[in-house]
Amino acid sequence: MLGVFASPGAIVLELGPLQIRWYGILMATAILVGFWLAHRRAVQEGLPADDIIRAAQWGTVAGLVGARLYEVVFNWDYYGRFPGKIIAVWEGGLAMHGGLIVGPLVGALLASKWGVPVLRALDVIAPSMILGQAIGRWGNFFNEEAFGAPTDLPWKLYISPPHRPPELRQLDFFHPTFLYESLWNLLVFVALVRWIRPRVGRHPSAVFFAYIGLYSVGRLFIEALRLDSFWIGPLRVGQLASVAGVLVAGAGLRWALRRPSLDAPPPAPATGRGRGRRGRRPPG
Repeated sequence: MLGVFASPGAIVLELGPLQIRWYGILMATAILVGFWLAHRRAVQEGLPADDIIRAAQWGTVAGLVGARLYEVVFNWDYYGRFPGKIIAVWEGGLAMHGGLIVGPLVGALLASKWGVPVLRALDVIAPSMILGQAIGRWGNFFNEEAFGAPTDLPWKLYISPPHRPPELRQLDFFHPTFLYESLWNLLVFVALVRWIRPRVGRHPSAVFFAYIGLYSVGRLFIEALRLDSFWIGPLRVGQLASVAGVLVAGAGLRWALRRPSLDAPPPAPATGRGRGRRGRRPPG
């Protein structure tokens, strides 16, 4: 008897050699929903919405490339033997940490070049990113990948034999870690929009760093259950990246909250006069 979760298959429709896969549909849905949400928020905040979305589009492309490169580099034992699979992104294999490193960096650089307020743009895009991750994780469900250790919990996930690790072929049910991460990401989205943004949203980049930190906390614990982690010696790469994310987020939040908020009055212009003024006398 199958568990609560069982993938109906990765392919939605086949038209001759063309295959339409759930993974691609969910990725496209995640991107489109994210762009719509970010554009809507940018308009509400009086920011150049079209320029932000243009930068986000290039950031998304760069993030997908970074996610794939991360996967290929840390799984070279497989891709070195099957180089033709490197471009087969429709079969899965996008490592989120690679995307988080490359995507925002490229998007921020382009936004700066186009005169977009970068820190505020990052705050606009952060909820879209985590919501997109929550949607996109369901692609792992259909591909039967990114699952966790064997379990008999009521919400166990059935994995078909071809997708099980060879040493666990005799077992049927595993932790649905894709579901754990999807639900965590959805909670982070709600926290960002309903609790964090109303409190610190006037400090540019605070929402973005809160997103990085909260996502990293959840991934740190979920990664411990996964069977497909990349390793450096005895350490999981995903957990190392998550710890780095927490540290970066903590430092970034401290920096953002110490900066003047958007509501702070501008500093009074220096008049060059005033009692007790110190410094060098002007020449002459």
